[in-house]
Amino acid sequence: MQTLTSIETLRHQIQAWRHNGQRIAFVPTMGNLHDGHLNLVQTAKQNADKVVVSIFVNPTQFGPHEDFARYPRTESADSLRLSECATDVLFLPTVETLYPQTSQTQVSVPEVANRLCGLHRPGHFDGVALVVCKLLNMVQPDILYLGEKDFQQLTVIRRMVNDLNIPTQVVSVATVREADGLAMSSRNTYLSQEHRALAPVLYQTLIETREALLENANPSLLLTQRIQHLEQLGFVVDYLSLCRQQDLHEASAEDTDLVLLVAARLGSTRLIDNIRFER
Repeated sequence: MQTLTSIETLRHQIQAWRHNGQRIAFVPTMGNLHDGHLNLVQTAKQNADKVVVSIFVNPTQFGPHEDFARYPRTESADSLRLSECATDVLFLPTVETLYPQTSQTQVSVPEVANRLCGLHRPGHFDGVALVVCKLLNMVQPDILYLGEKDFQQLTVIRRMVNDLNIPTQVVSVATVREADGLAMSSRNTYLSQEHRALAPVLYQTLIETREALLENANPSLLLTQRIQHLEQLGFVVDYLSLCRQQDLHEASAEDTDLVLLVAARLGSTRLIDNIRFER
């Protein structure tokens, strides 16, 4: 595995692969890799000739009181795990490499971004869209692999790629979970022992809510009851919402491709999860 830190050397390698007619896949990450990330890499390896993984903790997607400074940075361990997965290139840029000067350009997908997590993390998805757009311009992959755990992020990037005519196929991969159902996340390491034991209730609630909805429960009343139940257990719920999959607008009775999304805090740790289904 090559570890590259400059845009110039990355582009030189990409050009060589392109010259040989090889198909390139890309997995962007912020590091502190877990099995969910590695599943993305392994899926990419099965469907492309070459795989590029980036590790970059992106400052533009963190709010002023969020965890940018303390976000886990484990590049040495991450590099070893990626090498074991036969990753072809690890792209490891610095902030100065990706943002050599104050950025004047913004990338925004407001219809999708300004709801759900966007209401609680203003500007977050603008930062996500900007950095992914920049990385796609650098890597120019045939396929971009993203996990489904952050379904709103996935939807934002799909829309951005489509709107900007970026010639990259966006492929989503199912959320990888711990044995007790908790969605794998780099931020799970923040959980106390007590909160870690409670955290799987979030996914259990999604499953129970989906089953009730499929039995024609009243969505508004049901979601209110589920939120109250989570808060009685100790969660601080940002939202529990039933949305259309394609654009995350609130689902109507006529919609069939649905997604339940939840965001809640346990202590200082913010957890997100979702479950897709049809009715």
